[in-house]
Amino acid sequence: MSRLTKIELNSDQHAALEHASKHGKTHGFRQRCRIILLKAQKQPAHQVAGQIGCCMNVVYHWVKRYQSEGIDGLHIRAGRGRKALLCSPQDLPAVRAAVADNRQRLSLAQARLQTELGKEFSTMTLKRFLKSIVADTNASAAE
Repeated sequence: MSRLTKIELNSDQHAALEHASKHGKTHGFRQRCRIILLKAQKQPAHQVAGQIGCCMNVVYHWVKRYQSEGIDGLHIRAGRGRKALLCSPQDLPAVRAAVADNRQRLSLAQARLQTELGKEFSTMTLKRFLKSIVADTNASAAE
């Protein structure tokens, strides 16, 4: 037996969801807006799930979030994913010093940083961190 979850939208909410479903920043956000619009047309969750390509629990989850938080609840919340091992403000001076001393051998810089910072990370993590520093520096220089 399915749950009947009904959504009543006024014209402003409907227009906002229509605009977001067509011009939203991410594909997932546009899909979630589409879920709400389809449910507002009184379609059952299994039909909405079939059209969107997800399961019914996903439909129920986003309907519940929309009812409690509005259109802002359809965005993915911050803080998801793995936290960075190297943080720019705290670790930047140590990384710059280690790389300056071992410019040609990042593995030596990595070993030094692991002992200084007390963190375990790969050479690829160090390379990615250095690339992000360069990207930040280039972006600030362009402004």
